[in-house]
Amino acid sequence: MWSVETHPNRNVIRVQLGQNIVLKGMTAEQSVELEQHLVIVDCQKNDSLLSQGVHEMEQYFILDGILKRVVTNQEAKEMILRFTAEREMETSYAAWRLGTPTPYSIVCVTKARIAKLPLPQWVAFLERHNAIKQLFEYEVMSLMSEIMGHTITLHLLDASGRVKRFLRKHPELFDRIPKKELASYLNLSAETLSRLKQRGKI
Repeated sequence: MWSVETHPNRNVIRVQLGQNIVLKGMTAEQSVELEQHLVIVDCQKNDSLLSQGVHEMEQYFILDGILKRVVTNQEAKEMILRFTAEREMETSYAAWRLGTPTPYSIVCVTKARIAKLPLPQWVAFLERHNAIKQLFEYEVMSLMSEIMGHTITLHLLDASGRVKRFLRKHPELFDRIPKKELASYLNLSAETLSRLKQRGKI
């Protein structure tokens, strides 16, 4: 783990942070302030950043790679709720505000580079910068709406329709996510996803 200042790729990392959906409007002073709290982590595929059911939470900004938000039931059956890639963020802000344990895990789908900080520090930063707080809370609501829309899609659309919806909303991710992971997200078998692609249905 590195601080931004001591990281050998700090100049690239600063550019990437400035492109993040939540951080892109920051002033130079705000960027310097936030940097003091950030830790840069290089992760491997399948590394877990956040475990379901914990109270110690962090805020994540994705610099490279793809993450997934996944919930697991008592029988260890997993459901993928969303994928997140560069320029986006992951959080358990709602659970932190409610004082409840995290309802999901956050796991690396590919190798990834993440900037993170403890959620209490992030919230304190937001309280000092209202415009960023408003943008962040809007993004939290948007991703919750996205997850709800995906869940409804699983019930209302057939296999082909589910894949087409994903392609329409996330065309840049289709060839980057392992097909087994994507099939799981769409509640399909990997064979069905492959068959739809071969037949030109997607």
